[in-house]
Amino acid sequence: MACLHDHSCEDHDCSSDWSLYKHIDLDKVSALNEATTGSVKSVFKAWEHRLNTSGEHLESNEGDPELIVFIPFTSDVKIKSISIVGGADGTSPSKMRAFINRDGIDFSDAQSMQAVQEWDLAENMQGVLEYQTRYSKFQSVGNITLHFPDNFGGDTTKIHYIGLKGEATQLKRDVVATIVYELMPNPSDHKTRAETGGGFSHVE
Repeated sequence: MACLHDHSCEDHDCSSDWSLYKHIDLDKVSALNEATTGSVKSVFKAWEHRLNTSGEHLESNEGDPELIVFIPFTSDVKIKSISIVGGADGTSPSKMRAFINRDGIDFSDAQSMQAVQEWDLAENMQGVLEYQTRYSKFQSVGNITLHFPDNFGGDTTKIHYIGLKGEATQLKRDVVATIVYELMPNPSDHKTRAETGGGFSHVE
């Protein structure tokens, strides 16, 4: 199901307030079959900049339209919708498949595994379409892998923007781990008074 922006976006949770852009761990984003290594990072940008296609973009290798994009988050998130702005002249992706909390998915895995959800995409150069998720299945998402198996007939697949809408659900993972670690008593932090020169050696 796609959301067409022919309404007041503020009333329909379409504004940048719901963008998960700031929760993406951009340094760890990666792609398979990208023609230019690292170019995938350029497709993640603020919602209001989604139509800026003048800079770098993600493109598959010549003659092979398939792409896989791995997107980790700095906190667990709930994903409500996904938006894709692709290229012109048949280079936009025509299908999208999503896998949740699975690291290291390659093309063989993607073709053999059951996706959490699949969408038939429309060419969306104006950035007005958003594809709704089955929200109950997109809870506690630590990472999402998007598989784009084909396009609309172009020699390559081009993507200028990937937008994710939703909300963060908890603190950054390494912060949580630190907090848990600090809550565990460290014997060296609880020396007896006898060890520190005090008059008591018994610890209650």
